[in-house]
This record gives sequence, C-alpha cells and structure tokens, in this order.
Amino acid sequence: MGSPTLFAVIGDALPKERRAMGFTVQSILKRIPIAVAPIMGGLVIARRGLVPGVRALLIATLALSVVALLALIRVRINRIEGPPPNIRGVWSSFPRSLRWLLLSDIFIRTCEGLVDVFLVIFATSIIGISAPRYGVLVAVQMATAIAVYIPAGRIADRIGRKPFVIATFLAFSLFPLAVVLARSFAGLVAAFVVGGLREIGEPSRKALIVDFAQAAIRARTIGLYYFIRSLAIAPAAFVGGLLWERRPSLPFLAALAIGLTGTAIFTLTVREEHAG
Repeated sequence: MGSPTLFAVIGDALPKERRAMGFTVQSILKRIPIAVAPIMGGLVIARRGLVPGVRALLIATLALSVVALLALIRVRINRIEGPPPNIRGVWSSFPRSLRWLLLSDIFIRTCEGLVDVFLVIFATSIIGISAPRYGVLVAVQMATAIAVYIPAGRIADRIGRKPFVIATFLAFSLFPLAVVLARSFAGLVAAFVVGGLREIGEPSRKALIVDFAQAAIRARTIGLYYFIRSLAIAPAAFVGGLLWERRPSLPFLAALAIGLTGTAIFTLTVREEHAG
C-alpha cells in the first residue's frame, strides 16, 4: 500500500538527475534491517524462550512503529495540485514508453515468479546442499546487491537509466539458467552472485517509472502500474509448479526464455528521452 506514495515522495523531493541515487539509498536502508532483524530476533528467542521472546519482540516492534510514525510526522513534501482523474484517465496519462516498460516488467516478473518458490527446493533437494548453506547463498546474493547499488545509482544519474535496466533484466533472465546449470555449492554461489546483480538496475527502473509519470498524479500512476503488473504475474508460481511436476528444470528454462523476451521488448521500445 505504501509503495506508490513512497515512490511519489522520492520523485517529488528529488530532481530527475538524483532520483536513481535516491532509490538506491532507500533500497540499501530497507535491506540492512531485513538482514539484521532475523538474527536479533533469533538471539532474543534463544535467550528468553519462544513465548517470552516473541512477546518481547512484539513490544519492540510496536515501539519501533511509534518511532517510525513520529519520524513520518516530520516529513514535509509540498503537494502538487492537479485534477483527480479516474483510473481510465490515469491510464491515458501513461506515455508510450511507460506502457512498454510495464509490458517488459511483466515478462521479467513472470520470469522471477516461475522459479522463485522453487529455488530452495532445487538447491536442497536436487543439488543436495544443506539448509545452512542455502542461508549462505542468500547472504551472498544480498551482499552482491548492496555492493552494486551505490556505484550503479551514481552512474545511472549521470549517463541514463536504460543501460542499467537492461543489465538488471538480463540478470533476472540468466539467474534461473545459472541455478539450473549449477552442479555444486560453488556453482550455486556463482549463480547467486548473478541473482544479486538483478538489483543493479532496480533503482534506475523505479526512477524511470517516476520520470515517466505526470507530477500531479505520480502516486496514482505508480499505483496503477503495480496493480496491473501484480495481476498479470499472479499465475506465474502456479504455472511454475505445473512445469516442475513434469521436470524440475523446466520452470527455470521457461523463465530464461520469458526473461529474455522481456529484455528484448524493453531494449527495442522504451525511449528514455521521453521521460519528463
């Protein structure tokens, strides 16, 4: 629910040439607590026991929520006035390049959805690594993503978003192939580095969406964009399951083909110079 507003706030608060870096900082700040919180929670539960530990963590969660609300009260962003169009009017405001970006994004997220829930099963059951080693793979992926965020965001604001979005779409496409070709833990480490590189252009993609949206209806444009994308990719995991039942490698190979299709659509159709 908060993503359209968050995107709009970043778009309203920052000039176009700084938005990719703005989304980069937001992505890093979001992932640091995601990485730290489960470890802290596990330590508290291990020390206090399950029920007392969960209660203590719930109290801490509520306290942190209050702190977050107090911080949000201090945020001041000037509202850009404009006529409140209905959904059809918001869709009509989409420039052609934003519609092509949405289509390519649907292909890429379908690529991701086909295999996402099967990654851990493939790694632990087919390749045969242990659950702790899979945790190491997730850490490798997270570390790779964080490492590429800042340099990619800085360069994207200088030379443009499109090359980095193409790079991230290619990484989305090649990640399933890298996983299915892996035959050992070392191979999976390399594959999950590719998985981390999927984030190299994510701030640029978000900035590009904001750039294309009209300022007065930016939040509604972003909300409609993600609403359409979410509806379109909803069947992906189910289809991936059907393919998995036939052969475990099939959803990964299908994801590769769909991802490359989405990458090609974006490369050939989206014109960044049309962004306002």
